[in-house]
Amino acid sequence: MEYRIETLGEMPVVGMRMTMSFANDRTAELWRSFMPRRREIVHAVSKDLISMQRFDGVLDLKAFDPQAAFDKMAAVAVKDFSQVPEGMEAYTIKGGLYAVFHYKGDPRAYAPVFHYIFGEWIPQSGYVVDDREHFEVLGEKYKNNDPESEEEIWVPVQLKI
Repeated sequence: MEYRIETLGEMPVVGMRMTMSFANDRTAELWRSFMPRRREIVHAVSKDLISMQRFDGVLDLKAFDPQAAFDKMAAVAVKDFSQVPEGMEAYTIKGGLYAVFHYKGDPRAYAPVFHYIFGEWIPQSGYVVDDREHFEVLGEKYKNNDPESEEEIWVPVQLKI
């Protein structure tokens, strides 16, 4: 799987948030709520969609609990927070070092990719997972439920000490 290491500055986003777990995945419900309203967001910096996850602590495959709750946000990156539509919220993704993976395939078949990144790539790399937001960039090549879909998976990392 292709990847690159990138330093990201803070990224302001506006969107809708839900609390869920991997066992009780409400991603489809979140996006069904957000997509009809995404054009209400002004000052977007691109047409890309952001799917962000904020976990309670560092995501660790060895201690992975599919019942653990986390926040997920369907959003777009914006220039500023001057106009946040009612029922949406503003959030700033922290800047820092990220491992960025290019994924091509059906988004529903993500489990093997998750296991590769956290079970193989991270342990063999010179990095550890950092306690910051994880997110995916769903650009023009993203196609929901399509094996030809493409997206970028951004995993927060820091150098191993």
